[in-house]
Formats: sequence, C-alpha cells, structure tokens
Amino acid sequence: MLNYSYMEKLTFICERDGKIIDLLCKKGLSYNICQKSLRNKDIKVDQKRINKNILVVKGQEISIFYEEPIQSINKIYEDENLLIVDKPQGIEVEGESGLAKRFEALAVHRLDRNTTGLTILAKNQEAKDILDRAIKNRTITKKYIARVIGQTNFNGEYTAYLVKDSAKSLVKIYNSPVKNSVKIISIFKTIENKEDNSLVECTLVTGKTHQLRAHLAFLGHAIIGDGKYGKNSDNKKFGAKFQLLRCFYIKFNKLEGNLNYLNGKEINIDKNFNIKSKNLLT
Repeated sequence: MLNYSYMEKLTFICERDGKIIDLLCKKGLSYNICQKSLRNKDIKVDQKRINKNILVVKGQEISIFYEEPIQSINKIYEDENLLIVDKPQGIEVEGESGLAKRFEALAVHRLDRNTTGLTILAKNQEAKDILDRAIKNRTITKKYIARVIGQTNFNGEYTAYLVKDSAKSLVKIYNSPVKNSVKIISIFKTIENKEDNSLVECTLVTGKTHQLRAHLAFLGHAIIGDGKYGKNSDNKKFGAKFQLLRCFYIKFNKLEGNLNYLNGKEINIDKNFNIKSKNLLT
C-alpha cells in the first residue's frame, strides 16, 4: 500500500455557466479543497487569479492548483515485470502526479481520472511492449461494473461507431459508420435492477477513449455521476460527483515471451464504489 499527498493542477474549459466552486466540485474535487484553493488564490479564471466564488460562463478557462489529501493505493499483484494496483478516484494514470510516475513504472492500462479499479503498470520496456501488443490484439480481458440511470435489460454484445473529438475531450457514438469513426464492441450484462437505476457488468472487446461511458449513454443509460455524458439533474438526484465505473476484473491470455507465465491468471477485486448516496444504498 502506498500513502501519499501531492500537488495537482487541473485546467478545463467551462461547458456551462455556474459558480466556480460548483463547477470544480462537479470535476470530482471536494468542497474543502476548492475553498482552500480559493483562499490561497490558487484558482485562475482566464489566467487571472481569484479569491471569491464568482460566477463563470461557458467557454471560460478555469485552472486550479491544489494539494490532494493523503490517499491509499493498494497493490493487488506484483512481480518483477508488472504491477497491478487498485486506482482510487481522482488520480491520473499518467502525468506529473500520476500512478506511473509515483510507482516508477510504465502505464499500460489507462483508466479515466475518476474511474476506479485495476490498473496495469509495466516495470520494464519489454513487459510494456508485450502488454501493449496483448491489449491491441484483445487478449487481455477487462471487466467493469457500472451503476447506470434507469432499468436495463442488457445481456449481450453491442456494436456502435465512435468518433473522437480531441479538442473537446469527448467522443460521439453513432449507429452506423460515419466519417472518421471506428467500430466499437462492448458486452453489457444487467446484474441488478432497482426502481430508477441498474447495476451493469461491462466487458471491453475494443478499448477506445471513453468507450463504456459514451456507449452506455448512447443506449439511454448513462453512468450515474458522469458529468460529461450524463445529465446533471440525474447526478444531483443521486448525489454522485464522479462516474460510478470500476474495473474489477482482469484476465491474461496468450501473452508472449517472458510474460507467458501469466497466461490464464485472473485478478478479481471488490465491486464497491464507496457510495455515500442514500438513493443508491437502498
């Protein structure tokens, strides 16, 4: 287990009007962290420092420099070639304060900042090359659990077409091929239905940016807490500040060379989101 605190910077373009603290909290930051950064004038709007919870409008740039509280990162598996950790919410895999740098390793399996769960890090370049090829060839099985809006009846493979908009840091999903689209395949299985939400097991066949988040939203069942592909009204209703998506299972298949000893190995961890919302606990 690794415990640490570190300085972090977050910069983004406002997608809607709102008070500065509200918008930062929707990005997964705690209210206390936002208040402290505001007092210290560590928040900028369009490159100008502020110390009040002002109203900002769509299109303005917000930057915040803040100290993350001490967090615990559990090592799930480790050998001389790779490390698998349970990534907490709010931490990048790469970057100056990312998991790879902190463990002095190379990123292989990348999760979004606010997605939790199993993350693969390589300890040497040879291992990374083998694991990268395995992911490209789809010989590493990755399963996620997601809490989504509405009742679902998933039980199979779902195909769609994805277009990445790098400038806006999001993707769009279509039923049929369009210009610059790539085919995506996801397997969804309903585990539990409640009155207004469902628990869904998700398996990546292809692994594209935001694939599960965007695909589920396209199918009418956005992940609860997803501020990019879901609805703010739904997220507010459930009291979820980040997407309830967790990678809980990895299986290695057909690995080459020095990593063939891992073939058939399964890593399985708990599916707990650490949910505080009463609406989701009952």
